[in-house]
Amino acid sequence: MTRYLTVVILIFQSPAYIANLASQLPAEAISPFNPNITHHSVFSFFGISSIIILTAGSMLVMWLGERITDKGIGNGISLIIMIGIIARLPFALFGELVSRMEQKGGGLVFFVVEIAFLVLVILVTILLVQGTRKIPVQYAKRIVGNKQYGGVRQYIPLKVNAAGVMPIIFAQAIMFLPLTIAGFASNETLTGFARVFTDINGWVYNTTFFILIILFTYFYTAITVNPNQMAEDMKKNGGFIPGVKPGKKTAEFIDDVMSRITLPGSIFLGFVAIMPALVRMVGVTSQFAQFYGGTSLLILVGVVLDTLQQIESHLLMRHYDGLTKSGRIKGRSSYSVTGQ
Repeated sequence: MTRYLTVVILIFQSPAYIANLASQLPAEAISPFNPNITHHSVFSFFGISSIIILTAGSMLVMWLGERITDKGIGNGISLIIMIGIIARLPFALFGELVSRMEQKGGGLVFFVVEIAFLVLVILVTILLVQGTRKIPVQYAKRIVGNKQYGGVRQYIPLKVNAAGVMPIIFAQAIMFLPLTIAGFASNETLTGFARVFTDINGWVYNTTFFILIILFTYFYTAITVNPNQMAEDMKKNGGFIPGVKPGKKTAEFIDDVMSRITLPGSIFLGFVAIMPALVRMVGVTSQFAQFYGGTSLLILVGVVLDTLQQIESHLLMRHYDGLTKSGRIKGRSSYSVTGQ
């Protein structure tokens, strides 16, 4: 069903993508009196063939992602997206270096400062993705036969950024509405209002974008994290938070903790989202500014960390005895200890 629905979505999305490209052409190029209109029309041979190619190519990428997930390590689709983001980094880095070298004074020094600031932004993003608040949970002792169960202290890790990259995606979708209004409105007031909200480097756009990300972070966290279910499962398993009564009080305590840690997480996420616009204001090129924040940086950091964790867990599950007997260790003789 997922694959069938993907095909249906692609059939509708491909013409919209082609129509968007055609809308970016000059007005005289898509005039109805232009004989080349058939080349840009969605319902021409070019348009239909492009729809088929885009749909088939997207399904091929999805198939490759599924094969990587089954046969490899990590999420295949996420790895493909991450590779697409990293592939743009060398060209953006080289373009930024050339633009700084063309400056007459201090261009190379400013480029070094940009690289150092980029590393700092990546470190802060890693802290945002990995940050957790550990709530101690004590489990009651149970004796079954001659064995004792429970009686140990564990932790419930609550992520500072439980929503991930979804608030930025939701906020971007909302920020596209003024552009749509500007396309259909004939009123100059509405057009001017929409023009202000489509300036990605303006303060009005970025301030609204920042506030929307905070709101959507709370909204998505409230949907994905269910304190009542967590408290109920904890109560069924004989667990309790020290100093907090099981049941409703535990759910209220978890909800209160989530509300407090979501606030700094949403603020940091908002700054990460508007960071490309901030660095563009100081003269960084648009291509290189994309790596200072937004969905690109969050996806890049999240996928790399998740892949490293899966590699580590895969290595821990290996049979070390079989690994050491494979003959790869230098100096290992063919005689085993048991054979001597």
